[in-house]
Amino acid sequence: MLPMTPWVKRLLIANVVMFFLAQPGTYLYMLLTLYPFAVYLRPWGLVTYMFLHGGFMHLLFNMLMLFFFGPRLEERLGGRSFLWLYVLSGLGGAVFSFFFARQYPVVGASAAVYGVLLGYAMFWPRVRIYNWGILPVEAWLLVTLAVLASLYFGMNPSAGSNTAHFAHLGGLGFAFAYLRWRDWRRGSGQRAFKKAMNPQSTEKAPDRVAVARWKGIGLEGLHEINREEVERLLAKVEADGPRSLTPSEREFLDRMSRG
Repeated sequence: MLPMTPWVKRLLIANVVMFFLAQPGTYLYMLLTLYPFAVYLRPWGLVTYMFLHGGFMHLLFNMLMLFFFGPRLEERLGGRSFLWLYVLSGLGGAVFSFFFARQYPVVGASAAVYGVLLGYAMFWPRVRIYNWGILPVEAWLLVTLAVLASLYFGMNPSAGSNTAHFAHLGGLGFAFAYLRWRDWRRGSGQRAFKKAMNPQSTEKAPDRVAVARWKGIGLEGLHEINREEVERLLAKVEADGPRSLTPSEREFLDRMSRG
């Protein structure tokens, strides 16, 4: 497990502090809750609801998810992109609640945390996660089951509980859109288009320089998880060339090469 990263630590602290400051049933709790039907009158709820929880177990579940999946993802994305992913996933939960379940008040970091889980599964789909500490489930399957469960219970509220299932779906959807947009903005979409237009193009000099720099990464000084990821990406470069890397993978190797 990676050591605690800056934004994961701050988000954990913020959620725990808010849990004790705004207990369910208090005026502050009600003031900061998201009421989708009244969002025009209380727009701050779009953000503040992410830091409220309906009980200790609600808080514990969300913070454990953030604790286990957040650090590795923040290390991969960088702090700024990780924070954007978290906040936009939370906003996605609010948006979906407004359109599909506006009659119900919403609290909790679940939408934001589901976005973190989706990001984790997109980068490491085959990593096994031990559900309840017992049942091994690969990350991609866990996210798929989360989507199906949220769809089922969202469409059949009588079969579920007071869980904001549409907020979960919003978090997952916005996280996916953000990560895809992030890859496009960093050049993957443009490179794919250029490659399709000119399939005979060869590796450019800047790529050769980058590959040489990546191969010089000191593996012995890296954390085990980062070392395994560097080795995997270098093998990918060796097999398919540097153009096969996604922008986030190139950014990761560049960050590791800078020490």
